[in-house]
Amino acid sequence: MKKSILASLILLFACGTVTAQGKPFPNKPVTIVVPYAPGGASDITSRMIGKGMEDKLGVPVVVVNKTGASGGVGLEYGRSSAKDGYTLVYMPVESTMVKALGYTDIQPSDFIYLGRVMTLPAAITVKADSPWKSIEELVAYAAKNPGKLSVGNSGTGSIWHVAAASLAEKTGIKVNNVPFDGAAPAIAGLLGGHINAVAVSASEVLPNVRAGTLRVLAVMSAERSPMLPDVPTLKEQKIDVEVAGWGGFGVPAGTPADIVATLEAAVKAGFETKGFKDLCAERSMVYGYMDSKATNAFANSQFAYFSKLIPSLGIK
Repeated sequence: MKKSILASLILLFACGTVTAQGKPFPNKPVTIVVPYAPGGASDITSRMIGKGMEDKLGVPVVVVNKTGASGGVGLEYGRSSAKDGYTLVYMPVESTMVKALGYTDIQPSDFIYLGRVMTLPAAITVKADSPWKSIEELVAYAAKNPGKLSVGNSGTGSIWHVAAASLAEKTGIKVNNVPFDGAAPAIAGLLGGHINAVAVSASEVLPNVRAGTLRVLAVMSAERSPMLPDVPTLKEQKIDVEVAGWGGFGVPAGTPADIVATLEAAVKAGFETKGFKDLCAERSMVYGYMDSKATNAFANSQFAYFSKLIPSLGIK
């Protein structure tokens, strides 16, 4: 009898993490909640990472989309889910912004971030035939002409709206922030001459840059973008601003540490697949991993930054 019990325990531990109920984790499908619509970068990233996680976990990983309130609806769902590791949430930069925007009281401490897998740096972009050849020239124009420089973004309260507002605050200029229903319409507005510049991701303007119709003056990441290696960062141009979209995965705070460790390893395995690396190249996302500890620290720093910045900008 004792030998049988011992053999069963050895088998359970060989399978991986063992839950409080004595069952190996995971022993049923895992769900990733994406707080945005199907087809976007968040959704596609989650599906590709999830596919890689399946091989590591040995169970199906299913993606479901719960949209609304700049990601607040899906994040709320994830926060209230059982702390058993079976519900993960795609955690975008907006997970550190939605409280300051007034959409929900969610903050990073409500989750344990399992890791960050990619970033999307903001880019300040103008038409190729515009008179501004550098960010210094653009800022100088805005300084001499308060409120006349119109900068399009992907919507009020979006990370790209915050990017433009951050640049304006840091340089002391006043610009006319023009919201559009997404980055694509903002870029169309720029190409049509309806606005002077856009603040969207580098990946979203890249096709037009390659076509010779747009010019990126600066990227807002810590380092130069691999897709635009000749374009300087704002910090290189003595403007200490860093704003980028980013994405990772998380679970509700209170999830047991052993389950967190299992899921962190699975996310990393998904990140390391050739499929995800190729996806980043195809979608012009910056391929870059950050482990759980570093991501949690990073998310909290982002939360502190946006909690101060967003109210000062009057974004709602």
